Amino acid sequence: MKKKNYTQKKIRIIGGFLKKKLLQVKGSFNNRPTTNKKRETLFEWLQIKIKDSNCLDCFAGTGALGIEAVSRGANKVLLLENNKIVVSYIYKNILNVPNISVIKTDTLKWLKKKGNSYDIIFLDPPFQQNLLQKTIFLLEENNWTKSDTIIYIEKSKKYNFINIPKSWMLIKSTKSKNNEYFLYMKK
Repeated sequence: MKKKNYTQKKIRIIGGFLKKKLLQVKGSFNNRPTTNKKRETLFEWLQIKIKDSNCLDCFAGTGALGIEAVSRGANKVLLLENNKIVVSYIYKNILNVPNISVIKTDTLKWLKKKGNSYDIIFLDPPFQQNLLQKTIFLLEENNWTKSDTIIYIEKSKKYNFINIPKSWMLIKSTKSKNNEYFLYMKK
């Protein structure tokens, strides 16, 4: 079995009471954190909705989106991540950060149960896997969304677009060289 090549990465929180907090992240070639520029754009989009919101980050990776959400006023954030090494780094980064929790789990298995809805959901799964469409289906099927839930999607341009539920309205989008970013609201 081939051993994964992990490299040390550093990411900073860019806004709120944790601004400039340095996150220690151990990542592999599959770990591609949302850039500071795109996180800034995302949280500009969310500025009206983030205060006192309950957020779910389905593929937490570095945890930066969830930590940024708490830093900017989210009430509670739940991070789901499958990689135990990455989870150990998330735990180190959320020490003394209020209202944030992490579960080491397979997101698809976790979303198969009936859930409580969230105000904001972050979907930034590994690009090389076909997880986005399955995740969207489970979010809708098992009541993880409600009217006015905001759903952020980050995906690679090289993968075909996904089927978005008719009850989700596109409110913002942008592109970079390789990726696409979308913000939807459930009607």
